[in-house]
Amino acid sequence: MHQGRRTVLGWALLSALEPVWAAAPGGSPSHAGLDRALAAITADPACALASLSVLAIRDGKVAYEGAFGRRRIGNGEPDLPATPGTLYRIASVSKLMTTLGLMRLVEEGKFDLDADVSGYLGFTLRNPHFPERAITLRHLLTHTSSLRDEAGYSFPAGTSLRSFLVPGRPATYAREAGPGDWFTYCNLGWGLIGTLMERATGERFDRLMRHLLLDPLGLDAGYNPAELPPAALANLATLYRKRTVDTEVWNADGPWIAQADDVRPPAPPPGLDRYVIGENATPFSPTGGLRISARGLGVVMRMLMDGGVHGGKRILGAATLERMFARQWTANGSNGDTLNGFFNAWGLGNAQFPDQPGMRLVDGSFDAVGHLGDAYGLRSVFAFDRKRRNGLVVLVGGTSSDPGARKGRYSALASFEESILTSMFRHVIAT
Repeated sequence: MHQGRRTVLGWALLSALEPVWAAAPGGSPSHAGLDRALAAITADPACALASLSVLAIRDGKVAYEGAFGRRRIGNGEPDLPATPGTLYRIASVSKLMTTLGLMRLVEEGKFDLDADVSGYLGFTLRNPHFPERAITLRHLLTHTSSLRDEAGYSFPAGTSLRSFLVPGRPATYAREAGPGDWFTYCNLGWGLIGTLMERATGERFDRLMRHLLLDPLGLDAGYNPAELPPAALANLATLYRKRTVDTEVWNADGPWIAQADDVRPPAPPPGLDRYVIGENATPFSPTGGLRISARGLGVVMRMLMDGGVHGGKRILGAATLERMFARQWTANGSNGDTLNGFFNAWGLGNAQFPDQPGMRLVDGSFDAVGHLGDAYGLRSVFAFDRKRRNGLVVLVGGTSSDPGARKGRYSALASFEESILTSMFRHVIAT
């Protein structure tokens, strides 16, 4: 009885969700069919999206941008539409961006991927259950370090990461598998990587990433929203769910509830006056805290497609990218936790999505590398086919129902994510 009413509501919303801008750059015709498909996905009453910003690259060139829904909803202020330049807190896609900054420091000789990280940290880091085995950056980048998230992975400014690692809380380390033995996705590893980067350079992580990656690419983006320029800050998306904060109580018929980036202007991390460079970078979330737009991620993707070059200037060496995207781990049923199929293959700081049943991101020929993200309602995809120079960027600003309850047909993604990706692929890349 209620489904009919909600379906009518969905079509009413659809008329209000025309894309803000969805034309191919350079004056090419827009993809009207794709516009309609993405607007319908955004307005689907079974799992509505607060906002959606997407970008597709074909043969190394941006071929489509689109934005739907609202980057800010009510709360005493006017509703504001999403645009292709809207910045989102992109969750774990940030890990890939952090890795790009790290690899620049590797090129400078500041790190050896296979050295014991203890030498960079200034204290001995060991899994107490395997005290004779070193933990390396390669282990951290491939989620095989034997570190675990159960005791937490984000700690207040002014506290030392060392205090959480030495002698080590029991839940911080795996008992059954030592470094290099087993894949388990670990956010804590990237907090450690950010801290290592600070110690090697003497620069605070958010500002270090600006000069290593974001400024050279000309991007108004950052890991500290309080330092975004005014225009970028004005276009920052609030993340929503129709779920109460920090619970699993969903109500698809209820209001959108802000989950992150709802305070204007945003405050810096608490306790920043007590921050000590090189002790604990987790307040800036190297694991998930980058604010950037789909358009900005397209700039990063094209740089990677162009062998590390942007605007005629080299950002990363081609050999470094080959090293980074070389396969390091592949699930075989007995060497790691795939999280119900989300993780099947891994490079250095990047997930890999072979064009094979159960592993692919789209229903088509798309052998991809990149990363996925999921936090505070945000769902993100950054994936590209290095050989064919095709790529897809998807940023979802929140869902009205539990995405975990809406399983996809051919992957571990939610059904709406599959629909977005495959629609973009078929309309833009496979044509």
